[in-house]
Amino acid sequence: MIEILQLPLGPLQTNCYLAICKETMEAAVIDPSWDGRRIAQIASEQGAIITHILLTHSHFDHVGGLAELKEATNVPIYIHPDAVPMLDQAAEAAARFNLPLTKPPAADNMLAEGDVIEVGNLKLEVLFTPGHAPGHVCFYVREENVLFDGDVLFQRSIGRTDLPGCDHNTLMKVLREKIIVLPDETAVLSGHGPTTTIGQEKQWNPFLQ
Repeated sequence: MIEILQLPLGPLQTNCYLAICKETMEAAVIDPSWDGRRIAQIASEQGAIITHILLTHSHFDHVGGLAELKEATNVPIYIHPDAVPMLDQAAEAAARFNLPLTKPPAADNMLAEGDVIEVGNLKLEVLFTPGHAPGHVCFYVREENVLFDGDVLFQRSIGRTDLPGCDHNTLMKVLREKIIVLPDETAVLSGHGPTTTIGQEKQWNPFLQ
């Protein structure tokens, strides 16, 4: 059974998620967007033990807390290889917006389509979902009907495709072939904004009509 904490953090209020296996209390941090020490503290207050740091992609607002969290926990960081160059440049990208960001540490493990990350008894399936950013992935917890989708699909919107490394046609193909084919009851936990469901977005999202 999963417990999920949504933590909007940083100047862009980017959602970081704690995905906790209620049976073992092992937890994954998905997109440590800012304030890594605070994320570690919140996990500790919940009685959770962080075992994985998972990155949907490496835009600076999704990795702003990565250095602090790695220092606090020393657990492995997982990323898709195509997202590594942008991770290396995250501090420089933040500086262009006059935001101080400690250079993120290198990832420990590379992700690929079809990988299954085990966090306690939870199984997070890796979906390769580029379009918004190079190396973007989603994490799908099939047994719990939960999708941690980064910046692919939002409530009534989709990820931006006007940034370096973006491609609108690729994102739309990902949405058609990998995202909206999931069960309607699947909860979509995005990088920004509130939780929605696949069914709601198929009905109301103007980009999916």
